[in-house]
Amino acid sequence: MKRFKFTINGNIYEVEIQNIDGNLAEVEVNGTNYKVEVDKQLQPTKTPRLMRTVSVPSTDVAPSTAKFSSPASPKGTGNIKSPLPGAILDVFVREGDQVKIGQKLILLEAMKMENIIHADKEGKVVTVNARKGDNVMEGDVLLIIGD
Repeated sequence: MKRFKFTINGNIYEVEIQNIDGNLAEVEVNGTNYKVEVDKQLQPTKTPRLMRTVSVPSTDVAPSTAKFSSPASPKGTGNIKSPLPGAILDVFVREGDQVKIGQKLILLEAMKMENIIHADKEGKVVTVNARKGDNVMEGDVLLIIGD
């Protein structure tokens, strides 16, 4: 519990208080255990201990992958991914359509808000993975734009 070092008449005593129950204390003096009765009621001091467990976000079940394309990546080919989990309300393009940067591609409802997903690349729509009414997760590939 607590350790003390006393010097009495030149003799050194190492004392460890092991337990306190009411006015009875169990102490160890230089390796020998004693039960000591104290004149007054002792209250053991309770010091709160802050113990933090290792926190791991519950969303980290798979290795991290980029959710969006990098602005420095070459334009013209790539995936359009869902920025949030939600439901597809409308798809404005079909396979084979030519798209320009900023063109409306998909209407996504996420957290009771409508989000328009715009093209960040120019090119031809190669594949449309999202259909009206589909539920998607964050990072799901909604469509692929190629040359």
